[in-house]
Amino acid sequence: MIATGRWDWSRVDVTVPVRPSTPGVRMAGFRYHDAAPVDITMIPHPLVTLLLDLSEHGVAYDVLGRPAKGNAIVGLHAGPVRISSAGVGEVLQIRMSPVIAAAILRDSDIIGGAVIPLPELWGRRVATLTERLRSTPSWDDRFALAATFLRSRVPRRFGVAPEIAYAWDQTVRTRGRLRIEALAAETGWTRQRLWSRFRAHLGVSPKHASELVRFDHAAHLLAAGRLPADAAVEAGYADQSHLHRRTKAMTEMTPAAVARAPWLAIDEVAWPAT
Repeated sequence: MIATGRWDWSRVDVTVPVRPSTPGVRMAGFRYHDAAPVDITMIPHPLVTLLLDLSEHGVAYDVLGRPAKGNAIVGLHAGPVRISSAGVGEVLQIRMSPVIAAAILRDSDIIGGAVIPLPELWGRRVATLTERLRSTPSWDDRFALAATFLRSRVPRRFGVAPEIAYAWDQTVRTRGRLRIEALAAETGWTRQRLWSRFRAHLGVSPKHASELVRFDHAAHLLAAGRLPADAAVEAGYADQSHLHRRTKAMTEMTPAAVARAPWLAIDEVAWPAT
């Protein structure tokens, strides 16, 4: 997810691990010092997001009128999600590729869904993990605790089919511009089989996955100052109008508003490409 709205990043400390501890899993710690209330809207991102709320006042979410509070999972079909809090607090955010999320969450409805409270999936284990994280002052130690917890959720013999993992990797590599027919041919599956198996394991269709990846690329181009017409062409949209329509459908915002998303301003800090 990337965020829009009023967000003073000069009042936020961002910490990331020296190196990712698990392939396909990225973490970042956010410590917000401003006492002013936080009210932002998160828009779609092509990774599954876990939000571990370490603040005292609690973070509240609202998606399509359904409220949630505290620790939550944001799936691939969330759409715009409004997040609010009383300010001053800490959040550990974890981003996972859908392939890794399939092993950790083991529920395609969650991976491809909207926002659900984490306790609905892991029960009291979440409260125990949160308390341990809150009582641990070092972000490096917090990252290690979270990584250990995630690894403990993976069965010894579980994973998506290699064809699905390959299809996801190719979708990311081509920034969502590889046609489904070509992708199916590369896996050796029929288009129908790839479509059904991809959805069964990752919770979304290959088409939706491609759109998420393509839109993420377009959003970063817009944030970098590219004109909407140029961003549309480079990201694989038919034209500027096509980008505008899809942006409105996915975020309820215009491309110009997405370009001003504060989250994108520190994206390379929180989620370095290396």
